[in-house]
Amino acid sequence: MNAALTALALALAAPGGAGATKPAPPPPPYAGVYQPQGVDEIGLWREDDEREAKLAHSPLVIHDEALTGYVCRVLCAAVGEDRCNATRVYVVRVPVFNASMSPNGTMLVYSGLLLRVRSESELAAVLGHEFGHFEKRHLLSQFKARRTGTDLLSWAAVLGSMAGPQGARSFNDLQLSVLGNIYRFGRDQEREADLVGLGYLNASTMRPGAASRVWRTLIQEREASAAARGLRKPDFNRVAFFDSHPPDGERADYLYALAAPDGETRDEGTERYAAAMAPWLPPFLDDQIKLNDFGASDFIITHLAESGWTAPLWRARGDLFRRRGQPRDLMNAADFYAKAVALDPQLAEAQRGLGLSLVKTGRTMEGAAALRRYLHLKPGAADAAMIGMILSTIGEAK
Repeated sequence: MNAALTALALALAAPGGAGATKPAPPPPPYAGVYQPQGVDEIGLWREDDEREAKLAHSPLVIHDEALTGYVCRVLCAAVGEDRCNATRVYVVRVPVFNASMSPNGTMLVYSGLLLRVRSESELAAVLGHEFGHFEKRHLLSQFKARRTGTDLLSWAAVLGSMAGPQGARSFNDLQLSVLGNIYRFGRDQEREADLVGLGYLNASTMRPGAASRVWRTLIQEREASAAARGLRKPDFNRVAFFDSHPPDGERADYLYALAAPDGETRDEGTERYAAAMAPWLPPFLDDQIKLNDFGASDFIITHLAESGWTAPLWRARGDLFRRRGQPRDLMNAADFYAKAVALDPQLAEAQRGLGLSLVKTGRTMEGAAALRRYLHLKPGAADAAMIGMILSTIGEAK
């Protein structure tokens, strides 16, 4: 663990940090792919290779060369060609904000991450963070730390059982101490990966300020989620005992302080990112809406719409409100679907949502017309028989 980087990050996160003008340093020359040493490491690599072989055939993997190639190019632009050549990227359809990287060079990029970030620079910030874990061999360090801790606890349990009640109390104290050290170790590694990843961005042609913005946007999403559930606003600067990551607020602060000051004039890559994600936006939004997290989903949709409302975004918001089904939600949903149809009359799913919403709010004739347009646009739809029954019920089947 590079304690100096961690201390620097924490110092800069404090108000009035004296080093606020010193950006995260660029990465050193790449030393090449680390080769496992010893039986334990070789075994760990072999397990990762086996998992990757299974992953390649998983139904969760999006086998789209254009999408995967685009994500790889963003990674390479962030960390450099020499580093990214050691990585094999898999995009998985999982609606969670996450990415991960295994010691053998396998990187998983979740669809929930691709849905939330808004630019190549924001995506690069997350991918660079994960590559920082890989380059610093954090997972290997965690494996060794956890094994050492569990070995210690195993011996302590044996000795404690021989010492009676006092031994049991001592074992419980030791257990808390070991677990606390493990989780604190994980938080320190996350901070180091943050700084390494930001160092990649500072040295690249991308905008390093995007790293802080990713976390501030996540904070806003989680606040919206809590508000919609009637929960108290989360404390994004509090560290809980079992937290394996630093608080989001802390991360946003030190990433902002350590970003290269001249980076704000660089290309963000927003338009290129939007174009690359356009074909995938509808299914990714569908997956998000099915999580039944109204506040988070509505925040994501409206956040995406800051650059302009599109037919897919209006349709997604209609789906979100219609799915919740609270009073007035169907009326709002019908309005959103109508806006989608106005922008793109050929969007079959918007016609379907509009028709169902209008029928349920008593506007049956208008709803039937929209449903007929849906069947005309998508005659082979899986729900064509059900829609036909609805039309028949209201006397409009043809």
